[in-house]
Amino acid sequence: MVIIRLKRGGAKKRPFYHVVVADSRRALSGKTLEDLGYFNPLVLKGSDSPEKRLVIDLEKVKAWQAKGAQLSDRVKKLVKDLEAESSAQA
Repeated sequence: MVIIRLKRGGAKKRPFYHVVVADSRRALSGKTLEDLGYFNPLVLKGSDSPEKRLVIDLEKVKAWQAKGAQLSDRVKKLVKDLEAESSAQA
């Protein structure tokens, strides 16, 4: 089964996550099929920082879901938050 999940990067005590498409049988740090964006939890929500907290290509997420990919619980919440944020700006 193909799953869209977070892949941890960054240094000790400084997490940084890539949103990736991977085979669910692979290790969390293993080979991925495609990189869809990133999530930086250290940037506060709504801050004026030039760094972005969350960047995800929603079109690619929808395309992978159409092919049968499942979202992990955390990615599902992040996508929902991003869609709400983008609809509030529009």
